[in-house]
Amino acid sequence: MKILMNNNKSFFRLMQICSRCLIFLLILLPITNTSCKKETTDLVKVRGIYGNPKPFWDQGLNLNDLGVNAIFVHSGSIDSSMIKRARSEGLKVFAEFATLNGKNYVDNHPEAWAINEKGEKIEAATWFMGVCPTEPGFRQYRINQLEALLLKYDLDGIWMDYVHWHAQFEDPEPILPETCFCDGCLDKFSNDIGIEIPTGTVRDKSQWIFDNHDTSWRDWRCKVIFEWTLDFKNIIKRVNPKALLGIYHCPWNDEEFNGARRRILGLDYNLLKETIDVFSPMVYHQKMGYDPEWVGENIKWFGNTLGLDNNAFPKIWPIVQAANDPGIILNEEFEAVLRGGLAGKSSGIMMFTSYAVAEDDGKIKVMKKVYKELIEKSKN
Repeated sequence: MKILMNNNKSFFRLMQICSRCLIFLLILLPITNTSCKKETTDLVKVRGIYGNPKPFWDQGLNLNDLGVNAIFVHSGSIDSSMIKRARSEGLKVFAEFATLNGKNYVDNHPEAWAINEKGEKIEAATWFMGVCPTEPGFRQYRINQLEALLLKYDLDGIWMDYVHWHAQFEDPEPILPETCFCDGCLDKFSNDIGIEIPTGTVRDKSQWIFDNHDTSWRDWRCKVIFEWTLDFKNIIKRVNPKALLGIYHCPWNDEEFNGARRRILGLDYNLLKETIDVFSPMVYHQKMGYDPEWVGENIKWFGNTLGLDNNAFPKIWPIVQAANDPGIILNEEFEAVLRGGLAGKSSGIMMFTSYAVAEDDGKIKVMKKVYKELIEKSKN
């Protein structure tokens, strides 16, 4: 009996050891699978164009044959025939949505006109007319447009554009006004952070804020922009949960123009990465007065700053310059910025604009060359 009991104890001990080994192997398997998955998700996924694909189609070109797998098109240019043609070529369709561009709207709705620190209506920049981001009527106007767009078309994502307080950054000498000091913004700021702004002129009030609550003012403005992205994210989840939320944005680092990206534009990456699926830095090197090498340097910096995981969202899909404005973008330069945009933790690329590439056989060849290389890389 004693021998039998000892044998039973040995058997049960062996079974316990085997069970523990099995549990360990089961725990280890997901780790192994994750490692394999990480290798595939590190590869570049999006090979895009920005702008209407019609210039390519008018030449009888199939975008998939050129290596393109995604188009980013202004929401007002999208129609059912475009989506049908794009799907037939295996393309994803993303809609650019001009969020805080108040051009034409403010003319008919003066309550949405942004006010500077002197109490004056802001002047339109070269091609951009900002709007007061807290004005309720304008916010509802944009929300209605977004919902209608998502209900009408089966899109792969919405790319928010002009998502900042009034400014213009795509120039060597940007336009960077202080806004907005309308009654609505001042009241909301006062209520949100729990302070009472002294009475006086707008100039008096703005100066008091700069002197006494400048940090809170800058933080609050970033929160206002973040809330726009949060609203859009919630609408997408409700109407089309599979769609991504992307953002075209200023690519400046934390120091450029005395921290104007956050201080003036209201773009706080630590806030935005909570709602944004894909960041698309607008690295327009020539427009902004940089060398082509700057593109790769910026994208590497941006990925490190966000602390991104290649196996998770948010992603980085930059947009680079192909358009000959203000100068000429040579083919070699175009190839350099495409490859620069794929640096660091970037997992996609597109160029501004489709027209600029389609009208130039040399640029078409460059795009096809780079995109086909990416396809081959994904197979290995």
